[in-house]
Amino acid sequence: MCLVTLSASYGAGGSRVGPDLARRLGVPFVDRVISSDVAARLDVPLDAALHHDSATPSHFLARFLKSLAPIGEAYGFGEVNAETTSERSIADAAERAVFERAASGRGVILGRAGAVVLRDDPRAVHVRLDGPREARLLQAMRLQGIDRETAERRMKETDPARYQYVRVLRRADARDPTLYHLLINSTVIDLTACVEVIALATEKHLASALGASDSADVR
Repeated sequence: MCLVTLSASYGAGGSRVGPDLARRLGVPFVDRVISSDVAARLDVPLDAALHHDSATPSHFLARFLKSLAPIGEAYGFGEVNAETTSERSIADAAERAVFERAASGRGVILGRAGAVVLRDDPRAVHVRLDGPREARLLQAMRLQGIDRETAERRMKETDPARYQYVRVLRRADARDPTLYHLLINSTVIDLTACVEVIALATEKHLASALGASDSADVR
């Protein structure tokens, strides 16, 4: 039983650390799977949803629905129902998907406000990867094999979208340190080392939780 939620700013290496950590712990990695689950529950095909910008201010809903699943994954789920495309319904569907994936107590969940959704789950270890903007840009360029202009554009698009997702749908700040057990500057700590640090912390947390459970059983 190893359950980790992983939050990461752009260029912090979350997409590299997440799968590697799951392999290290021998548990499922949960990322895009939640997206298609949510899209299916909402019964909203991606292409049609993008034409319903008026449902929410600042086109947030359309941008979020577009991020729910890669193009093609969310097609064919039926007609758009305006009532199902509210922020609340999206938040509820996303939350249920996270809860279901976490039900077994085994997994590494990347993004999707996992630390907020599972904040009351005593089994979960919540981790945030971050670092200075310049260092994250350089790391993104190296990891993704892209030039600086592309990295800057992606950072400008990605970080605000992630923060807005948590702020609007979960009423929280993804950068709030109190949400996490572990904060790592993954632009200074090698990503392989990050995996080992998180794995060790998770294993220690599990041992402590099991020890507390055994003590309670004895009492």
